[in-house]
Amino acid sequence: MYLISVEGGDGSGKGEAVRLLSEIAATFPFPKVHVTHEPRRHSKLGKIALAAVKKESLSPLREAGLFAADRVDHSHTWIRPKLQCGELVISDRNVHSSLVYQGIVGSLGVECVAQMNSAAMRPDLVIWIDCDPKKAMKRIETGTLRIAGSGKQEYFETTELQTKIRKGFSDMFTGKISIPQPFHKCCVVGPILNEGGLGELERQLTETLREFMNRRPDPLNCISADVDIHLLTRLAQGVQAQMRLPGGPPTNSSLLENWLGGKAPAQLMQQAEDEWPTESAMRADVPTNVLSRSSWAVIGTLSLMDTTDVPTLHQKLGPVRMVTKRHTQRLIKWMESEGWIHKQQNHIPFREAQLFKLKNNRTGYARLSLVMWPLRAALSSWRRSNPKGEWVDALKEILGENSTMSSKGINQAISSIISRLELISSGHKDCPCPSDITELIAWWSTPPP
Repeated sequence: MYLISVEGGDGSGKGEAVRLLSEIAATFPFPKVHVTHEPRRHSKLGKIALAAVKKESLSPLREAGLFAADRVDHSHTWIRPKLQCGELVISDRNVHSSLVYQGIVGSLGVECVAQMNSAAMRPDLVIWIDCDPKKAMKRIETGTLRIAGSGKQEYFETTELQTKIRKGFSDMFTGKISIPQPFHKCCVVGPILNEGGLGELERQLTETLREFMNRRPDPLNCISADVDIHLLTRLAQGVQAQMRLPGGPPTNSSLLENWLGGKAPAQLMQQAEDEWPTESAMRADVPTNVLSRSSWAVIGTLSLMDTTDVPTLHQKLGPVRMVTKRHTQRLIKWMESEGWIHKQQNHIPFREAQLFKLKNNRTGYARLSLVMWPLRAALSSWRRSNPKGEWVDALKEILGENSTMSSKGINQAISSIISRLELISSGHKDCPCPSDITELIAWWSTPPP
């Protein structure tokens, strides 16, 4: 879902930062975390680009062209498919290196280099690792960061050029030189000075990654709603596979087609609001609001899972419904005290994590929160503005002529909700899923016949 790039001069410690970031990122609920580098050492285009910087034999324009060719190919054949699956990619160097090395130091101009790379993926987060060029060159020369005799030395690896490169990164990342489109939207963090121990570097990287993830920014290279649908589809398929005998025909029965229990979604929402144990939630330090993001994420995800434990549940949240592991544990403990889940006997040797499963009588609200996730913020705003309003009117008012949402936002939310309903059923047995805004409003407000 996100592309993170680590930038800086040669010998600054980018590779070590990438390694640490991959370990830190493993604590977040991404399906997978991938590490890569540019230019690639195992592709034909990457090898040609690397050969070009072994010695100063090509013009900055040809250098930039080779790097751009490898980057665009890398973006669309390797990086983009992983981002669309909700995975995290951490890259040792990306487009900002070309902007500095060829655009600024090579005097080609950042606008020219940006245009050459305009079809490449845009890093969601750029982490600038900084280091004094003299110390960086000492690392390179003593083999601290590179195996002696590897033959990887590049013509950039001189103190004089590294000083210019450091200034180039500083000028670009501090705004003295504007970053051109389409790369001006990248979130840049730094400089992170890497002249001390690994502990300090790890601390700064941990803070940087946590702050970025806590903001939950929209990804630059994919659509978050599509990512979430992809992960929910895999989750639902996994439940189906567990609920039928090997070799048996596919079935949707495991998804409990009548999960609304004969009620209209608006009625179920009202019931959930009326029955939400506010005082108990306050004592347990969990959301006291039935529309809270974290409760919807955890309870909704749990509604598509069979017997599980907290680490597995947390991993299945994915980057769109991301909640911290500590808060997930707190919510599960509270749900257990409130009778929302069944505790299960653990028969797996050496496995200490407690197993549990959502009770059937809580599935309706849980699945509804998962379906209505794209409009959660709008529903929450509606309730604040209409504290005594009837839930049966909520969707019509949110999506109607006086809506505060943009037409694009409404269309995207409706499309995502319909996709979710097609995935887990309409909630009424033998009732088709809504296919447009009119049918969706009717589904929300009308009980089955």
